Amino acid sequence: MNQTFTVTGMTCGHCEKAVTRAIQQVDPQAEVQIDRAQNLVQVESAQPRETLARAIAEEGYAVAA
Repeated sequence: MNQTFTVTGMTCGHCEKAVTRAIQQVDPQAEVQIDRAQNLVQVESAQPRETLARAIAEEGYAVAA
């Protein structure tokens, strides 16, 4: 299932890697695409939206509802 999150606080490539790593810890098969300029994170994953959002938030990034 393709899910899109609005994530603020990503300012560099390290931030993108941290978000990608957090998502892939809950779903190693997840495909992650990040558009930092638009604050968008697109995730192809079977995991529930809440689980993915929590993983991003635990890395210290704000996830809009």
